[in-house]
Amino acid sequence: MNSSPRLHYSWVVLGMGVLVVFGSLGLARFGYSMILPEMKEGLGIGSTGAGVLAASGLLGYLALSIIGGVIASRIGARIVIAVGLLATGVGMILTGFANGLLMAVSCQLLAGMGSGASNVPVMGLLASWFAPKKLGLASGVAVTGSSLGLIFVGSIVPPILGANDEDGWRTAWVLFGGITILLAVMAMILLRNNPAEKGLKPVGDNDGNSEIVTRAKGLHWGKVYRSAAVWHLGLVYIAFGMSYIIFMTFFKDHLTSEGGYTDESAGNLFMLIGCVSLLCGVIWGTVSDHIGRKRALVIVYLIHTIAFSIFALWLETAGFILAAVLFGLSAWSIPAIMTAACGDLLGPRLAPAALGFITLFFGIGQVIGPSVAGVMADAADTHSPAFLFAAGVAFLGAIGALRLRPTTKVPINPHVDT
Repeated sequence: MNSSPRLHYSWVVLGMGVLVVFGSLGLARFGYSMILPEMKEGLGIGSTGAGVLAASGLLGYLALSIIGGVIASRIGARIVIAVGLLATGVGMILTGFANGLLMAVSCQLLAGMGSGASNVPVMGLLASWFAPKKLGLASGVAVTGSSLGLIFVGSIVPPILGANDEDGWRTAWVLFGGITILLAVMAMILLRNNPAEKGLKPVGDNDGNSEIVTRAKGLHWGKVYRSAAVWHLGLVYIAFGMSYIIFMTFFKDHLTSEGGYTDESAGNLFMLIGCVSLLCGVIWGTVSDHIGRKRALVIVYLIHTIAFSIFALWLETAGFILAAVLFGLSAWSIPAIMTAACGDLLGPRLAPAALGFITLFFGIGQVIGPSVAGVMADAADTHSPAFLFAAGVAFLGAIGALRLRPTTKVPINPHVDT
């Protein structure tokens, strides 16, 4: 077996993982934030309707996230990811043709389902290609796809909106969908389910344990669903899902309606988050490899608490920029740390199922967040209470993370329940 090729294929898988995250989250989810004000006007809806529309996509993500992880563990992540991206792309294109809130909700539901079926398995797939001591770094690299999405969306949407007036938001959705379908084809061609398919070992594995895990049959799924540590991770993950999605969903709306920002200036701040966050997953994933997942999560949640509070209360350019920078420095670190923690606890074969399971909790938070925030914004005629609510939820996440037990090293034999 050749375990030392010039370019280990794990880096190809990781590169494709970045692109999968770019399509499933960077375009499908964060594109919504930049398009939202014009989409609200085009569909004739308010903040409550916008919250319901956002929640529909996130509900689709929730529905497929746990199922996608389990299916990927059984039949392989490659085909699940490719089909998920295809569904995401189709859903976005159809959103561009929506003629009312009901149709838009249905289309976003489809896009969200595809997003959950692609994003969760691709993050879990990394546990097969990278040994535990490298998994935090690899997960951190993968989530930079979200940062690239922010940069792309922030730069491309304002010109599209400016050139197409009423239908600019439709053009943007069709463009995003077409790109995502192309990524689905690339995923089918380039991804592999495990290193054994290429005659390799995972990066960082020098003792051969990966072979045992890769070839294991009859896995005990109760190891995932009966693990108290996994449940605790899931409960902590709710706080991220609920808090960050409020910030991202109403980010541009807050800037343009209460901060006096134009589409272009709001897009520039969106790109700033993307640029600052490019290395946040790598940095915090690596930090978690050294100081532990628990300590890293506590620090990141506290940073988010401060960022959301500033965005709510300091309604000036300096405050908006500081909040954007603080969030960007830690934006996608929590998914990266959670991915690594699942690999630590349950090993590469069960990691996708474990990640899918805790993403169920994350998804619940995401579904609740925009709906509650939209109602709060309409009731107060300002977004500030919603962002303060997000800050409070992030602080609860820090408290929950503080009570986590340190994750154990990855088990060699996935048949043995602990």
